[in-house]
Amino acid sequence: MSVKQNQSLDTMPPQTQSKPGLESEMHPRPLYKAPSYRGSDKLLNQVALITGGDSGIGRAVSVLFAREGADVAIVYLPEEQKDAEETAEAIKSEGRSALLLPGDVTHPEFCASAVEMTMERFGKLDILVNNAAYQQTKNRLEDISNDEWELTFRTNIFGYFYMAKSALKYMKEGSSIINCGSRTGLEGSKLLIDYASTKGAIHAFTKSLALNLADRKIRVNCVSPGPIWTVLQPVSKPAKAVAEHGAKTPMKRPGQPEEVAPAFVFFASNADSSYISGEIINVLGGETTA
Repeated sequence: MSVKQNQSLDTMPPQTQSKPGLESEMHPRPLYKAPSYRGSDKLLNQVALITGGDSGIGRAVSVLFAREGADVAIVYLPEEQKDAEETAEAIKSEGRSALLLPGDVTHPEFCASAVEMTMERFGKLDILVNNAAYQQTKNRLEDISNDEWELTFRTNIFGYFYMAKSALKYMKEGSSIINCGSRTGLEGSKLLIDYASTKGAIHAFTKSLALNLADRKIRVNCVSPGPIWTVLQPVSKPAKAVAEHGAKTPMKRPGQPEEVAPAFVFFASNADSSYISGEIINVLGGETTA
């Protein structure tokens, strides 16, 4: 990993952005290229569809999937086009094809069309990564509006359902669905009540869907990160809280997207995890409680 290039510091610079935010405007930039990761064709000629693939964890997963031989379609909001184009170039630099799919996963019609466009371009779909997320810190339950509660659920769990339902039309034996959960879904969060609730739902969705799809030999797993340095932080927290993101972990820093992405490769690869389904991997910077 290349973490030593940036932070061994306990804190990050204070910063905020308006939603949905751009990784290209973060300082320092999140690390996603994983220069010490060597691909070995674990996903050779497979096709992956990744929501929230323009930046953060989704971007890093896109790059490593491509390094392992997969073509990658990424879903993102239209406002995130600049980040998405950078991710596409990174995928192409690994020698694989990229498909950009701007749209909103809260709409089932878009999710269905994203799957159809992936099929039109690549002719198959082997891996679905549900990663897109919305969060906003709130001090009290009463501070969460009804509309914001609904938006969080529609993005974080409804979108996962819509994408999986659409993708399963084409997924075959050996295919894999990987959801992105969170330690907040296992432990709760004082300031992210709605977000943590959706992440708990994602964990239960993962286990339930794994059981449901076992007879079809499609595996479903979940990666549950702790504090990771992504654009989700400056768009959802006060600048001071962003600066302290991850500082209280045993490793005393936030994780980098490139440090989370190998867990997604593990779950996507039948060479690594063919006998694993319905599991949650925690990536917590040394924490053990989740």
